[in-house]
Amino acid sequence: MTDSRRGAARTEAIMRTTLELGQEIGYAKLSMEAIAARAGAGKHTIYRRWPSKGALFLDSLLSLYKSSLDYPDTGDIVADLRTQIHAAVDLLGNPPFGPLYQALVGEAQHDPQLADALNERFIKPQADRTVARLKAAQDQGQLSPAFDLGLAMAILSGPLYFQFLITQEPLTHEYVDRVLQVLFTGMGKPS
Repeated sequence: MTDSRRGAARTEAIMRTTLELGQEIGYAKLSMEAIAARAGAGKHTIYRRWPSKGALFLDSLLSLYKSSLDYPDTGDIVADLRTQIHAAVDLLGNPPFGPLYQALVGEAQHDPQLADALNERFIKPQADRTVARLKAAQDQGQLSPAFDLGLAMAILSGPLYFQFLITQEPLTHEYVDRVLQVLFTGMGKPS
């Protein structure tokens, strides 16, 4: 086995161990020492690659996230949003990604470097995809030129994160459909 293959196998083993331990004992109890011991790697090897537990955890979690949450473009913006957001809810609503992602977001509240990395590597790319899909729909005449794309992105993600992180109620396709309905038909005003 070449050095690069050995290095890749070691990296994969360390990340897999991180996720396994994270699921077993929770992020708060996770330590670089425990990861090193279970993965059969030196602590210095781990610290050379990852400066903190949060950085290792983020890389490990993103290694699970193989599929892209890209948007289809069928010509129906609501249907396309529904398809993509249902896929995101399926990812976030189930182990192992969901609970591990919750722990990562929680840790990011105390670790500015982790928060920046999470935003740069996961949250911002997803938000950019959403705004790009909304912009394409706007350019195709499906949305008003006055439709505020950034605000629409916040309105779409806010209720999902609220339910996922604050109330910790299950994320369902039905809930997503209600959020989409409110965004695209409005809350309604009294007559």
